[in-house]
Amino acid sequence: ASRQGQRPPEHPPLVGAMLIDEELVAFVCREVTQERSEVYEHDADRRIRSNPVASRAVGTWPWRELDLDELVTVLADPVASETLSPLLGQPACLVHRGDRNTETAPPTLATMDRIASLACVLVGAPGEDWSGPTKEFIDVLPDDPDAVIEPIGQHPISAVALALLLRASERRGIGDGLHAESSVYSLLQSGPEFRTWLAARRMRKSAPAAPPPGSESGEPVVLVQRDGDTLNITLNRPSKHNAFSREIRDALAEALSIAVSDDSMVVALRGAGRSFCSGGDLDEFGSFADPAMAHLTRLTRSPTRVAAELATRTTAHLHGACLGAGIEITAFAATIVAHPDAYFGLPEIGLGLVPGAGGTVSLPRRIGRHRAALLALTATPIDATTALAWGLIDEIRT
Repeated sequence: ASRQGQRPPEHPPLVGAMLIDEELVAFVCREVTQERSEVYEHDADRRIRSNPVASRAVGTWPWRELDLDELVTVLADPVASETLSPLLGQPACLVHRGDRNTETAPPTLATMDRIASLACVLVGAPGEDWSGPTKEFIDVLPDDPDAVIEPIGQHPISAVALALLLRASERRGIGDGLHAESSVYSLLQSGPEFRTWLAARRMRKSAPAAPPPGSESGEPVVLVQRDGDTLNITLNRPSKHNAFSREIRDALAEALSIAVSDDSMVVALRGAGRSFCSGGDLDEFGSFADPAMAHLTRLTRSPTRVAAELATRTTAHLHGACLGAGIEITAFAATIVAHPDAYFGLPEIGLGLVPGAGGTVSLPRRIGRHRAALLALTATPIDATTALAWGLIDEIRT
């Protein structure tokens, strides 16, 4: 009270049982809330930017470690759970299995509800039994924690945003999931991590001239050909590894809509040149001035949603680079056939973003949320053999 030159209100004496003065309680609550907000405002940016990863010894974990019982205790305390957050320098927590028997004491609904909004990546300690209900406590299961330490330390906001999205991914419908993903993606476009990446890219590369419409060969960026009941759709920017531009997005949505109107038609997706699709066109990143409008655009003109509706009638033929949108959209397909040279990855965390072409919806349905998190957090591509073992693709064919 003295900090603001105020005096707490007078309160009545206790008579018999304790008498609670509502005015006094309100005053104290206001003071505590204001003080906590000021601490967050002054220290949050410093704590997010401080990087214990840089000074750690190799093979050591730089943040907090808890076993399952300790984690449940922390989650039950609203004040204690606040300490697990990038705002307080804890973007991730290494969780150990401990002695908790989740077969007889699975996570309660209250615990899962608290985990759903916990702003911290929960990393399962390797070499421990994470089968059954125990797995619900954690976000990612790396073979080596070092694989996720550096990405989380460099991009704590987007890493936590990814974990929060994926926790509910298997329970959301496709429409709800795409809306949630696009909302988070748009928020991160206004965040410090993406702005830092964008500024660094602009320093390295002068602003490109606006590309002419169509592919480099003068052909459409998406080729469409009907062969009987098969609609062949080919991404056609081979010199750019079919980088997913706005023009490709719109043309792909239009091409896929042809099959929506004809239930007898099946779809075959391919990419021209050395790659199926190398992901989003980096030259267009940050060019949409209003992230809120970009969010509405993604929901309005969405080849991802159309691809999901056509999933049971779609076969994707993949080769070369299949990154970002190149695997996020095609993961909805009922059948994915990959060439042995195909490789798959989600690079968005490195840009301060999350997957934005449906990856937090499509990939968990194929490989589960824990492997989807591993692929996104490490940003390390996997080859066709690994993708087949995970269930991300269905067949390898030359």
